[in-house]
Amino acid sequence: MLLQNKNAIIYGAGGSLGGAVAKALAAAGAKVFLTGRTVGALRIVADDIIALGGLAEVAQVDAFNANAVKQHIDTVLQIAGTLDISFNAVGIDVKQGVPLVDLSADDFVNPVTATLQTRFLTATAAGRVMMDQGSGVILSLTATPGGIGYPYTGGFAAACCAVESFSCNLASEVGLHGVRVVNIRSGGSPDSRVFADAIEDRPEVMATVLKQMKADTMLKKLPLMADIANTAVFLASDLAGNITGVTIDVTGGTTAALNYRSNPEVRQVARPKFDKD
Repeated sequence: MLLQNKNAIIYGAGGSLGGAVAKALAAAGAKVFLTGRTVGALRIVADDIIALGGLAEVAQVDAFNANAVKQHIDTVLQIAGTLDISFNAVGIDVKQGVPLVDLSADDFVNPVTATLQTRFLTATAAGRVMMDQGSGVILSLTATPGGIGYPYTGGFAAACCAVESFSCNLASEVGLHGVRVVNIRSGGSPDSRVFADAIEDRPEVMATVLKQMKADTMLKKLPLMADIANTAVFLASDLAGNITGVTIDVTGGTTAALNYRSNPEVRQVARPKFDKD
């Protein structure tokens, strides 16, 4: 197994994508420590992992609180001895579907601040431990707006760019201690809860949206949650031992052909965002 004897913390593991990554890491041999705001959702993921022979622990952790993050990491170290993988999939509320010229400053800035706060707290807390160990991998997640101009995404696009910059800069500082930092850029997984809810609410409109999103990729298909999860497993393993300080694009090759989003009806439902637990 690629991640045998590795210990991983997943923040926001109760969300659909966070849960998918947690299950993939566990299937690859890692012991996963699932955290989030809703213990019930975490236990569902943990039960699935344990039923398949994996190892999982559950804890309610406020990933916006430095003391809570540190105390949980200390607990993990007492139980497992090491922290080898840290992945933050905590969801952030973002107002989208509104032109930037009509967006308030708070609606633009707040999601950027909140996103960076939790990513900074969890990544740096893990980084301090991993530097002492001389090894470890810190993973993060963004989406298409981190790489190209993407209309009507509000502060989400700026948050993606900020996370990608932070990931790269952190990698440059911890690399000499044997710690790798890599970001994954998703194109939006149609099987995630965010899209499932939108499809249930507006099936006809979402059929058009998904068709256009697929058409905007080079492969003419969108990445599923399994694609993101499998990438996380690879990046956390020794097979990716020389990959750090970069964003790995798993969007299917999204292009900049996004003019369809100027359609007001499409704009109201085509709202990529971080999944929430």
